[in-house]
Amino acid sequence: SLMVDVTGQTRKEKVILPSYLQEKKPNTIPNKMMEGPASGKVIISSLATRQDLASFHLIPPRVTFGVLKEGCTYATTVIMKNVGVNFSRFRVKQPPPHTGLRVMYTPGPVAAGLQVELEIEILAMLIGGEDTYGLEEVSHDIEILTETETLLLPVKANILC
Repeated sequence: SLMVDVTGQTRKEKVILPSYLQEKKPNTIPNKMMEGPASGKVIISSLATRQDLASFHLIPPRVTFGVLKEGCTYATTVIMKNVGVNFSRFRVKQPPPHTGLRVMYTPGPVAAGLQVELEIEILAMLIGGEDTYGLEEVSHDIEILTETETLLLPVKANILC
């Protein structure tokens, strides 16, 4: 019970559960569960009660490029690790061209415990015509569609003109 500690005494403060034990992870949208003959789901008795059999973690969970020079291209790598118990597939919804963002990755299934690299590339360009005092902020959530959820990867940058 979370009401008592290991010695059987009543707890004085509330227990904070880690995000992976909570019902919903931050920056995720659950999808409808669709299982087919090629979904790769193997359910054994010890795992039959778990609902989050396919799950990915993003390392780091957000990308901040900082201040960028206009006209230059910058890139960083985000690791997407499969922390589920089965192989799982994903795809990335490419950001609109006006953001200057592009995601490069190798499509295909990711086995349990393995990871893939997503290269996030940004072309620093100004899109606004109004006076921004030499600095414009770019902010976009990259959508990564998995079999069970949609992960949102927030990307931010400031472009110096």
